[in-house]
Amino acid sequence: MNKPPVSISLSSYGADLVRQRGQGSFIDILAAAGATRIEWREELLTAEDPRQLADATRAQGLESVYSSPMELWLAGQSKPNPELIIALQRAHAFGARWLKVSLGYFTDTCDLQALNQVLGKSTVQLLVENDQTLHGGRIEPFQRFFAAVEQHHLPIKMTFDIGNWHWQDQSAANAARLLGRHVGYVHCKAVSRRADGKLVALPPTASDLHLWEQLLRHMTQGVMRAAEYPLQGEDLLQLTTEHVAALARLGQPRLENAHV
Repeated sequence: MNKPPVSISLSSYGADLVRQRGQGSFIDILAAAGATRIEWREELLTAEDPRQLADATRAQGLESVYSSPMELWLAGQSKPNPELIIALQRAHAFGARWLKVSLGYFTDTCDLQALNQVLGKSTVQLLVENDQTLHGGRIEPFQRFFAAVEQHHLPIKMTFDIGNWHWQDQSAANAARLLGRHVGYVHCKAVSRRADGKLVALPPTASDLHLWEQLLRHMTQGVMRAAEYPLQGEDLLQLTTEHVAALARLGQPRLENAHV
């Protein structure tokens, strides 16, 4: 059976280490750990050369996702964020097949036709993520957005960030039930509240993995998934290998349930 594609968001290794080493230094680790995709983080770029990273990634048999912190829709604007054109071009330069952005301020006045025109000029697929904000991190705007996406037949999928729903005190299970059929990428992270009240991302426990199994039942079989939680330790290769394997197992049919 083919294993689902597993990506690693490079932010998982910590901003300081990633900026110090450069994002290209993690290509070999991800390839050796069995990952199939790598998620470049625009906010952590330093002096990396896009073409070099694209070539090195392809040489290791990895595919790329390009993550930009931009919001697709700006407040009070009906046209999509003008930065989308640049972000698509940058994603392409990095050899990425997907561009991940946040939803932003989507309203019923947003111009989906204008968005379609921008996307039609690029081979990169747009993935729109629920972030941690009030306007872009709740279920209802995503329901309206993807209803409009379906109506206009736009080639857009959702990045479903499991942990981010906590920031708006929304149920990930409810979100998966209502939005699961639109999902093309799953960002996995456990979330805990510290003593000072701040929410922080954590690696998953066994109970978190069980919960994620339930969420993936609402999504396409074998949907791409990524680690976006701390992967920090002495042996990054071993740590990454373990988590790639754990994420690849999520949502896989058990042998006893297989039809012969």
